[in-house]
Amino acid sequence: MDMIAPLIFLSVLATLVTLGILQVRRRAFLLAYTFPAGVVHRLRRHHPQLTPIELEQVLAGLRDWFCVAQGAARRPVSMPSRIVDDAWHELILDTRAYREFCRAALGRQFDHVPAEAMRSPMQAQDGIRRAWRLACALERIDPHKPAKLPRLFALDAQLAIAGGFVYALDCADGRLAPHCASAIGCASGCGGSSSDGGDGDGGGGCGGD
Repeated sequence: MDMIAPLIFLSVLATLVTLGILQVRRRAFLLAYTFPAGVVHRLRRHHPQLTPIELEQVLAGLRDWFCVAQGAARRPVSMPSRIVDDAWHELILDTRAYREFCRAALGRQFDHVPAEAMRSPMQAQDGIRRAWRLACALERIDPHKPAKLPRLFALDAQLAIAGGFVYALDCADGRLAPHCASAIGCASGCGGSSSDGGDGDGGGGCGGD
């Protein structure tokens, strides 16, 4: 009996070390990954107004999105950008390549769900709130008192995407933007429930730029 506890401890420790190694490998793979040229080609066809530099910004936003997915660790997360959602969709069209990408970057299949902003300017659902915290962590932004919008939440407005999701840093700017970023990350008393604010989401170690 005396040997059981140490054996259990060693087993748990070995599992944690293995998971840590897998996380580091997946993070490195994602940061080094080059998205297929077909993604850019199809995006340019559907969004001819975007310049090459702007298309690179969209791909950077797509990488941010998968960093968010890594950090979410199977918890629900909502896509905050129309244009990044379009890029995600274009990536998925090559089903075999996407399946292999997901296995290497996430260790699982990451199914596509439609882009989704907040239900109202002051009401954020759990998935978008988690995306906000993780996107802020990527760029070292305080999610409760942001000095700027993280890229995933800023791209649609910056690139003037038709039907895109536009967020204001402060609710007082609601006349200019239909969604309020400060309502996503603020403490109790702001729009939406704050009960999901401390579930331990981290940035997943991905770089923001």
